[in-house]
Formats: sequence, structure tokens, C-alpha cells
Amino acid sequence: MILYPAIDLKDGRAVRLVHGEMDQETVFNENPAAQAMEFVEAGCEWLHLVDLNGAFAGEPVNAAPVEEILKQTKVPAQLGGGIRDMATIERWITRGLARVILGTVAVENPQLVRDAAREFPGKVAVGIDARHGKVATKGWAEETDVDATELAKSFEDAGVSAIIYTDILRDGAMKGPNVEATAALGNAVSIPVIASGGVGTLDHLVEGVTKGGASAVLAASIFHFGEFTVAQAKQHMADAGIPMRLS
Repeated sequence: MILYPAIDLKDGRAVRLVHGEMDQETVFNENPAAQAMEFVEAGCEWLHLVDLNGAFAGEPVNAAPVEEILKQTKVPAQLGGGIRDMATIERWITRGLARVILGTVAVENPQLVRDAAREFPGKVAVGIDARHGKVATKGWAEETDVDATELAKSFEDAGVSAIIYTDILRDGAMKGPNVEATAALGNAVSIPVIASGGVGTLDHLVEGVTKGGASAVLAASIFHFGEFTVAQAKQHMADAGIPMRLS
């Protein structure tokens, strides 16, 4: 079981948003690479990165801090936000990114997801961000009538390595993940589902797995606020009977 500490990047800094609102930010670290190193030193096995500006712009905006993170850390990282064509996918993978996360294009150009998964096996994931069960795109700014579970099912045979499912109304609120929606989506597909959004306690991490059925979980706020470390979170999950790699 992998626990992904998350770093959301806005204007070159590590931030937290509430419900994805760009004007509701808290800056946690002016140096995202230093934040990443804190996570690595605390025992993380993967990093989850989001280019928030890129998600709105439709192209990479925070490339410099991402590249610095890749340079300084030795653990694999996945990145979403502003990745909407094959050239960008290839550029990130050749720069050392372990996995790209495709969100908006999963709705607007699903064939690109399939082509990328075939071209880069194991290195393409789909990000599904939903509000009331319906997918939102372009940095969550645009609502669609696409059902989150149906979108996930449409990629069942595409060869994607994972689905990162985020309930937007839970994100940044620290009230707990939407375990019901996560479980419904996970039960509909054989693709591993990573639960995202709303983790505010260590028990929320456990619930994402035991109640949400997630194959992995990611969290940001509980680490950024300094209440818990990655090592403490992994130990808590292990104590709850979830297989974890402890160092």
C-alpha cells in the first residue's frame, strides 16, 4: 500500500487550496523541493505533484519547481495539471517523471489517454475530479455532465496504471474522504484507484482503504500543517492492519 504525500504548486510555491478555489490558498513552503525532501526523509515512497496554474492554463506553468523536485529527490513522482498533448507527456517522462496524470484530456480527448498508455506503459494515470459525482475539468473550473464512474469504466481496457479520484467538495476541507463514492468507483473497475481529497486525520487514511476500497491514498494538509509526518501516517495505517512498507 502506497501513501502519497501531495504537493500542490501555485506560482512556484507549495500551497493548499480549499475546494480547489485558487483565491483560497495557504502557502506552506516557498521552496517546493525542500518540502519534497522533507517527505522523502520522512519515508515516502512516491510523491504526488499538481501544477495548479498549469491546470488552468492548459500547459505546464510550474515546470521549474517540478524539475527541481525531480533533481533533488530519488523517489518516483507523478504529476498532473496542464498535460494535454503527447509532446508534453513525452517531455515529462524523459525528464524523469515516473507517471503523468491526465485529467481534462480524459474527457476531451480520451484517445490521447489510450495512445499515451500504449506508448508509455505503466506511466500514465487518469485523474478524475468530481463534484456531486460529475467530472470537472480545467482546474475544476468547468463542470461537465460526465459521470465519474462511467468515465472510469471507459478506460478499463486502455492500459492506464491508476485512477486518482478526488471529490472536489472534500478537497482541502480535512473532513474526510468521500469513501462511498470512492468505493463505488473502485468496485466498477479493475484499475487501481488512489483516493484523494479531504484527509484530515490519520483515521481518514485508514478509512480510504478499509471503507473506500482504495488501492492507495494521498494526502497533503495533514502533513503541511505539521500535525503528522509521513512516517507516523504509515505506522498508523500499518497498526490498522494495512500492509505498509516501514523503514
